[in-house]
Amino acid sequence: MTEQRRIPRALVVLLCAAGAVVTLAGVREAGSIIGPVLLALVLVLAVAPVRARLERRGAPGWTLVAAPLALVLLLLLSMVAVLALSAAQLTTLASTYGQQFDQFVVQVQQLAARLGIGNQQVNQVIRTLDPGKVFGIISGFASGLLGVFSSLVIIVIVVLAMCLDARAISSVLSSRLAREHSELVTALGHFAHNTRRYLVVSTVFGLVCSVLDVIALWVLDVPLPILWGVLALFTNYVPNVGFVIGLIPPALLGLLQGGPKTMVLVIVCYIAINFVVQSLVQPKFLGDAVGLSTTVTMMSLLLWAFVLGPLGALLAIPLSLLARALLVDSDPEGRWVAALISGKVVEDGRDRKPARPS
Repeated sequence: MTEQRRIPRALVVLLCAAGAVVTLAGVREAGSIIGPVLLALVLVLAVAPVRARLERRGAPGWTLVAAPLALVLLLLLSMVAVLALSAAQLTTLASTYGQQFDQFVVQVQQLAARLGIGNQQVNQVIRTLDPGKVFGIISGFASGLLGVFSSLVIIVIVVLAMCLDARAISSVLSSRLAREHSELVTALGHFAHNTRRYLVVSTVFGLVCSVLDVIALWVLDVPLPILWGVLALFTNYVPNVGFVIGLIPPALLGLLQGGPKTMVLVIVCYIAINFVVQSLVQPKFLGDAVGLSTTVTMMSLLLWAFVLGPLGALLAIPLSLLARALLVDSDPEGRWVAALISGKVVEDGRDRKPARPS
């Protein structure tokens, strides 16, 4: 018998990397279609417990489709209204504080001259703080998301189709044929459960942070506190850097409205609220739902934002969970990869932190 030759692992890695690049390039080119479809999938997963509860109570078949669809429509229309209002107010705000910013520039240049700092260095720093540029970036973020939600017809059609097929898909996944691929079915089940848990916990604690931010900004007399609270809620779904994105506009407005003292107070309030709610309390409720290490989370944010734009940044965690379910968790030999992704060692069905080398 001739010994079967195995493909070199280096070649396998290169082929997988090439396939990933080609796939992501295709997703990016078709982002105007794939983005709304993925958003629809996440929304359907978010409202799936409503359909399941109605089905357990013996509700009519049409309500199993109408109720989740109505919830998704209400959520989408609310987000579109908020984003449209935010983009309009940001555009107006950028031109309102032009005179205050010019006065601030003169004061900084005078202070720098007394300290012996050259105007060229000061101007370089000031250009990075230009409120027009900062508000333009945030407005572009809102406009980019609004552009995705403008494909409302596609999203609604896909959500309707998924709601209609939900019962059939559940039957298929629980059938004997599906049990032959139990690893994949289990992985997809974990993806759906973890995605819902992530969305619920992130939304609840995002609302808590937003309300506290609005109260702090209102006390400090920063303009448009509700707008910045809504921005903080949206950026709460952007892992790692979302907090900074939500902080920059109100901090800059605090500087223009009340001076450096107000800006420092805004920054301190945001940091305190974020540290207590999102760093101390939220992880205890979120637990292992994400299953992604800090490094993988950051890389996921960069990757999906590059592929799908602002929508990819918002859906970075659910999309990474989907990729993990399809490529890693469904493969019995991929446990070591899952350990690298989550930063935990999987042993006998349990996760534990890797031991430190002695």
